[in-house]
Amino acid sequence: MRAKRATSIGVLSAAALLLPLPYATGAAGAPPDGPRTTTAHEASGGTQSLAFAPAHSDAPRGGRAAREITARSVRPYSLVGVVWERGDAELHGSVQVRTRDAGTGRWSGWHELDAHTGDRPGAAAGRSGDGRGADGQVRGATTPLWAGASDGVQARVLPERTRDGAPDARRLPDGLRLELIDPGPGPGSDSGSGANSGKESKENKESKGDKGNKESQGGKGNKEGKEAEQVRKAEEERTGHALPALTEEQTRTEYGSSRAHLAPRPRIVTRKGWGADESLRQGEASYTGAPRVAFVHHTAGNNDYDCAQTPSIIRSIYRYHVQSSKWRDIGYNFLVDKCGTVYEGRAGGVAKPVMGAHTYGFNTNSTGIAVIGAFEKDEPPAAALDGVARLAAWRLGLGGVDPAGTNLMTSGGGKYTRGTQVRLHTISGHRDGFDTACPGARLYDKLPRIRQDAAAQQGR
Repeated sequence: MRAKRATSIGVLSAAALLLPLPYATGAAGAPPDGPRTTTAHEASGGTQSLAFAPAHSDAPRGGRAAREITARSVRPYSLVGVVWERGDAELHGSVQVRTRDAGTGRWSGWHELDAHTGDRPGAAAGRSGDGRGADGQVRGATTPLWAGASDGVQARVLPERTRDGAPDARRLPDGLRLELIDPGPGPGSDSGSGANSGKESKENKESKGDKGNKESQGGKGNKEGKEAEQVRKAEEERTGHALPALTEEQTRTEYGSSRAHLAPRPRIVTRKGWGADESLRQGEASYTGAPRVAFVHHTAGNNDYDCAQTPSIIRSIYRYHVQSSKWRDIGYNFLVDKCGTVYEGRAGGVAKPVMGAHTYGFNTNSTGIAVIGAFEKDEPPAAALDGVARLAAWRLGLGGVDPAGTNLMTSGGGKYTRGTQVRLHTISGHRDGFDTACPGARLYDKLPRIRQDAAAQQGR
């Protein structure tokens, strides 16, 4: 989404060495490890917001003092990020968090959250009609980190240093707060941030093991498993939790299209399917021209999630974008998990030209597709690449766009001066439109393959 993935930096990070804190070399001050009892809070989901305070070891230097949240127990949560008062205020510092696993009681290493603020949708909102929060002010925010079910947290913000090691004279922004998101329970068995959320039960593991043994033998279990999956999907489609996959002919009929190169619609889990609380988002959707470019993103964070957790992850991102960052809605038009499942993102209709908040300067006449995970160093799964290709082929095909081609786009500002004409691949990476490393080097390198596969889906 933004410039860098949420990075695991270990305890002895370079940033920590530049500005030592009492806990910079270990878990000093942290509550002891050990399982914690969860509370009733997890029944409904929500957000805990904790204010940063000046670090005890750092004498106050105006706005340049380091900030910290000491290690503590908190109510269950699954996603963490840092926000500040104004979206137009840059954070010149390093934001680091570590979390405690709710099931095992173990603390993670330190993770650095990307604090790049230039890609905020709020900067474009006033000009593009994307929409601000109710108070008219989008907040500054880091990339969030999916931690899974957690009940403890520790965080610090270290001001930048100049090349000669002196403190950076620029203030840290006002109103720094740590946001802890509990997605709450969703449709079906999706259980939010409970103690067992994100962890496979012994029964599930044994069931999967049995299923695997039966499948390897080509036995009855394989057939029964497939039939059960088909029944589940049919029920989701019947109840509006998913849109069924269509053939090319069905797609033509559904959308009344006579275009020569039209790709079949993939199966899409709807907002109802991932459990969106529609009362959270601000107002109605804004629309733009038909998408001429699909921008591919990664959500950053980590890849250590089970695909059954995807609805919880999306609900967490949704809450973070809307409630914590004060965006109109979730920023992405679509999301794809590592199993290749496609999810509806921003509200307004999957086949309509909904204006997203995903690529500053190019949110008009485009669509944003986020792959859930971090792909700067890790290879994206083949299933995820296939999901992006199928989705882009269908969505661009509705407007007659060749996924292997290019289009001329007009910049709304950011990486390119406002009004600049830029020729972009019709399937581009976030970094092509904005100064960022997103969607990660490994995923970006796979874009030629995605373009080729998407073009083939359209029969080109």
